Amino acid sequence: MSDFFRPNTDGSVFGAVHLGYLVVESQRLTDWRRFGADAIGLHVDEVTEDVLRFRLDDRECRFLIQRGPAEDLMAVGWHVDDHETFDRIVKRVTERGVPLAEGTPEEAALRGVERLWRFAGPKGIVQEIFTTPTTTSRPLRMINSGWVTGEGGMGHVAITSRDPRGIHGYYNTVFDSRLSDFIDENISGLTLKIRFLRVNERHHSIAVANVQGLNIDPIRTRAQHVNIQAASLEDMISSYERVRRLGFRMAWSVGQHTNDRELSFYCVTPSGFELEVGWNPIVITPELEAAWQVATHQGISIWGHTPVHDGVLDKLGQLRQAARNARRPEINVPELSTPFTGAPA
Repeated sequence: MSDFFRPNTDGSVFGAVHLGYLVVESQRLTDWRRFGADAIGLHVDEVTEDVLRFRLDDRECRFLIQRGPAEDLMAVGWHVDDHETFDRIVKRVTERGVPLAEGTPEEAALRGVERLWRFAGPKGIVQEIFTTPTTTSRPLRMINSGWVTGEGGMGHVAITSRDPRGIHGYYNTVFDSRLSDFIDENISGLTLKIRFLRVNERHHSIAVANVQGLNIDPIRTRAQHVNIQAASLEDMISSYERVRRLGFRMAWSVGQHTNDRELSFYCVTPSGFELEVGWNPIVITPELEAAWQVATHQGISIWGHTPVHDGVLDKLGQLRQAARNARRPEINVPELSTPFTGAPA
């Protein structure tokens, strides 16, 4: 971590937190293995008949897929650079009355970390923090040449919410997140405002789409999508072609975003949330950080990202699920979600 991003004298932890791993619960482990290894091009380890792990780099685990009924993203693991920063985060959580629980040694081993603590997060996605990941010298066995992780973490998580200001407040309270920008996207005549939050040099580690204006949250899963970054344009395009050839559902074709300028496509994972495979987004260097101005971009894409339409049966299934979502309250953590002031909804 560069000195610029080190926690400052005010106790900020910005720059010392990085998206480390994702935990998914699914009954479709065979599909996940084929999706991860053969379509996306990840390294896959079959730990047991009930556990898969995907690697992107020398970390033991970046995706943990465990057998279970949820078909959803269950937890996000955040790598914290040092024990001082870790203690600051723990203090913030405990002082606001939110319980923390230590993960068992078995849970830590499955995630490829030495020790972890967890606490409640927005949309019911558990937040897990750790300081020491376990690495391996075992060579990567995967189709793609590599993935970009490092200081920016492994990618980002995007969610929909009826309480976007609360979620902004949550990540500001816990990780000193900074607002990168907004996107206004028009969907069927309704303007959907999306906010993008960074916790390090990656343009955003969390994206939150405001669905306050909708009668129902159209997304069944806790996460709308998760993102990983391919090492080369050729890797990203090859993944796109394999996803199509192997018959996995494509959500959005290749395009380029207006705000972080990332080239990417979106496909549907076996659990139903989307995976964005991207390439070459903006990195907010210390020079850019010092001069950064929050802007609102019109439309999510400069070009491309054409929606790939589902069939009639898929649409009916989505409508049925959306109706169920209308009866399901959104899980939040009010003790940590003091609304962030000074920003539009």
